[in-house]
Amino acid sequence: MISKELVAASTVPLVLAMLGRGESYGYELTRQIQEMSEGQIAWSEGMLYPVLHWMEQQGLIESEWRVEQARKRKYYRIRADGKKALKQQREHWKALNSLLEQLCQPQRHSI
Repeated sequence: MISKELVAASTVPLVLAMLGRGESYGYELTRQIQEMSEGQIAWSEGMLYPVLHWMEQQGLIESEWRVEQARKRKYYRIRADGKKALKQQREHWKALNSLLEQLCQPQRHSI
């Protein structure tokens, strides 16, 4: 399992990326992330819903309630500001990944 701290730090960009693929509801987001991460990331509803609420307050996503198959679900979709934030988050993660890759390379010792 990936550490709680790293999961927490990556939640917003992961949600934005998932919603960039299409609208979804909370349980489906948790299921898809767990499946795509091969069980390495397991969001709880108690962790995800406050993040979704915060993202909605920030104008990154929007939601609407729907009734489907006799179930009421809140569907989320990314907004224009969320797309901008996702682009920025991708750049940040690429920079961090590049730095980590550099730091993990064996050092060459000069003689």
